[in-house]
Amino acid sequence: MSRLRIVHTSMFRYADPVVASYNEARMTPLSQAGQTVLESRLDVHPQTWTHDYRDYWGTQVTAFEVLAPHQSLLLTAEHVVEVVERPAPTSSTGWDVLHGPEVRDRLAEHLADTRTTEVPDDVVEIARRAADGLEPAAAAEAVCLALRDELEYIPGVTTVHTPAAEAWTKRTGVCQDMAHLALGALRSVGIPARYVSGYLHPDTSGEIGATVTGESHAWVEWWTGEWTGYDPTNRVRAGEHHVVLGRGRCYDDVPPLRGIYAGPQTQDLVVQVRITREA
Repeated sequence: MSRLRIVHTSMFRYADPVVASYNEARMTPLSQAGQTVLESRLDVHPQTWTHDYRDYWGTQVTAFEVLAPHQSLLLTAEHVVEVVERPAPTSSTGWDVLHGPEVRDRLAEHLADTRTTEVPDDVVEIARRAADGLEPAAAAEAVCLALRDELEYIPGVTTVHTPAAEAWTKRTGVCQDMAHLALGALRSVGIPARYVSGYLHPDTSGEIGATVTGESHAWVEWWTGEWTGYDPTNRVRAGEHHVVLGRGRCYDDVPPLRGIYAGPQTQDLVVQVRITREA
């Protein structure tokens, strides 16, 4: 078990005053199996009203607007979350069930690709070869491993909106690229899969009480009888160092912050995630 204190700050600075901004923040984790939120707050400066709700995918959303002129916008999300190691899957299903009408209808949204998860034919072929002869649960992990072996982790060469096919052409990317590629590949062989947004404590042997620079992170979950979390970037099952914020079809369903504003086009954004292991 890990108890993690997470402080996530996002600071926007504008060259000239912004007249108004309208925003949605997805920066609040939810309690779920294996993850318990002990404390949680989201502060917005300049101070304003907020409205909390859960979106279609079940993610906690904080909506807010700032109508007074401002040259900076600061969001500070602080949470204390207990995470336990996820148990190994206890049930699995066969290809006949995955390819059957019940799963196709019930999980159709997690079998259909978006603009960012569509993959080229050679990725589909790699997925088919990796899955050949394996049961779905083992095939899903084999597909992720086969793709990860082809990519080099290099920050800054893509953006959160880069299509998986473009990252594949470059054979480089970061966590969201590897998640998008894994989603497209898994769906191509008939395994329902979804995008997970969250935080990752980067040191699995981290000292209690030490504060480290953490990461906003992305991984996937596939359904082969039950949902199973897997981190393609690090080639591991999602565990006690992964904190879930939200789920969806791809990054576009779970951005940490989305909004519009009236004012200058230029802006400076500084994001920092600090994580302290308290237990």
